[in-house]
Parts: sequence; structure tokens; C-alpha cells
Amino acid sequence: MCRMMLSMSQEKLGDALGLTFQQVQKYEKGANRIGASRLQQIANILQVPVSFFFDGAPNASGQTHDGFSEAPSPAYVADFLATSDGLALTKAFMGIKDAKLRRRIVDLVEQIAGPEKA
Repeated sequence: MCRMMLSMSQEKLGDALGLTFQQVQKYEKGANRIGASRLQQIANILQVPVSFFFDGAPNASGQTHDGFSEAPSPAYVADFLATSDGLALTKAFMGIKDAKLRRRIVDLVEQIAGPEKA
């Protein structure tokens, strides 16, 4: 998602890492594991802290640092944001500065989706 937000191709990221775009694809799909040093390289290239890749991830105990259980993040949100349509929609929506207009757009989309989808 971060790579796509930067409009960086898999090929460009692969070149920066000294890998093929196919290897980057495998990392992104979860087919291949990413080692700690490679993750650090990716974070440096994308200009984000390594912790960016763990935001929202549950810890081993399933609790946050304050002792309360963390609600699981719905996978469909991440799946949607990983698509080109989801990313484009999110970028465009965040570009709308008027909060009331954003709320009206959400209301409209919820009405279009129907009561069972809202």
C-alpha cells in the first residue's frame, strides 16, 4: 500500500533493492518471507519507519500496551486499500477539505450500498 501511495512500481522498488519485480510481488502477496534487514531496506526506500509495516498488527498476547484487548482490523479494509480503485478513492476522498461534504458522500455511498451493507 505504501509503495502504491508513492506511485512507485514494483519494478522500481525491485531495482532499488537489487531484485526483480517478481520477487517484490512475492513479498507483497506473502508468498515469500521478508527478513529484518530486507524490511529495513524497504522502509528506507519508502521513507517510512519499520514500525509502519506493523501498525494495527496484534501483538503476541493479543493485548495492547495498556492491557486492553485490541479490536481486530477487518481484513477487507486492507484488501480494499491495496487495490488501485481503493487507493484512488481514498486519495481523492482525503483531498476533500470540507468535512460536511465528506460526511454527505459517505451517507450517499451507504444509501447506494443498501441497508445490509452499511
